[in-house]
Amino acid sequence: MNNEGERFRPIWIDHASDVVKVIDQRALPHEQIDMTLNSVEQVIFAIKDMVVRGAPLIGVTGAYGIFIALKNDKSNDNEAYIKNAAEKIINARPTAVNLSWGVNRMLTAVLSEQDPTRRIDIARRVAGEIAEEEVENSKNIGRHGVKLIEEIARKKPGQPVNILTHCNAGSLACIEYGTATAPIYAAREKGIDVHVWVDETRPLNQGARLTAWELGKYGVPHTVITDNAGGHLMQHNLVDMVIVGTDRSTYTGDVANKIGTYLKALAAKDNNIPFYVALPSSTFDWTIADGVADIPIEIRDPDEVRYIPGAPKSRDTLLVPENSPAANYAFDVTPARLVTAFITERGVCRACESDVKRLFPEKC
Repeated sequence: MNNEGERFRPIWIDHASDVVKVIDQRALPHEQIDMTLNSVEQVIFAIKDMVVRGAPLIGVTGAYGIFIALKNDKSNDNEAYIKNAAEKIINARPTAVNLSWGVNRMLTAVLSEQDPTRRIDIARRVAGEIAEEEVENSKNIGRHGVKLIEEIARKKPGQPVNILTHCNAGSLACIEYGTATAPIYAAREKGIDVHVWVDETRPLNQGARLTAWELGKYGVPHTVITDNAGGHLMQHNLVDMVIVGTDRSTYTGDVANKIGTYLKALAAKDNNIPFYVALPSSTFDWTIADGVADIPIEIRDPDEVRYIPGAPKSRDTLLVPENSPAANYAFDVTPARLVTAFITERGVCRACESDVKRLFPEKC
């Protein structure tokens, strides 16, 4: 993502001090604050409390968590220690499959080395490789997805392509470029006129706070809307396509994404608007066939619904009657029948087992 002429990432190693740093996304868009992760406990806090969020970024953070764990290891049993740390990190958040994918890949790499003194170097290297692979995946998602935007642009010359997105699946969630935003950035680079409808994405407002901030930095025309406005816009021909990300998708085509995604898919289906899901292969769950029944749905603190955070140094505002309870389901599952296609790093495919495995034959 272009930030005032400079490319940046939400997680990186400060090579001078050999420590892992992240952008504290809770403070955006009002402040950009960096946080240093010095311990497994801090990694778990960052993931749980949404200092970092977004499936690919959570996976990379978990990978760096293994590096941090090894640096701090003072046990007499390196293997038992690191397996215990890995289990704790994986349990930090349940829905995004990238977390367990990244951590387990790190375990395989470091435990294949018998010399404990070399495991830190291996962990540093492999975590960096995972991060770079996710960047490359996002680039390729943009390369494949921009063709879908080009098709629509050719049909409406002189008019912008209106794209609706939900939550944040941009650079802040995916190291660079993003998943849902990658085709948008690629379209801008090609000179295609695009405009993005940005769902606010209650209760934590990742769209209003983060996606709008990213798009503004990149110079992409956009408008923030209430979550419930999308259907109205679709009815009045103000949306040409929907592109969202995902935290876990089954190989059969079901999609878990931020709560409210399912409703957007229903509205898109009713108005004959294509609904695309952009994801890297690390976000596929190759063990679950029925997403609605089997994808674990995180339930977060009800106070995230009851209160809305203010700008820095401002108090949170209570939105509901003081004694009213709230429920905070963080994700929902969109069935495959409502998904027009997946946009992956290997190409575009239908949201069904046969076509997904056509792109990923090694999973057959």
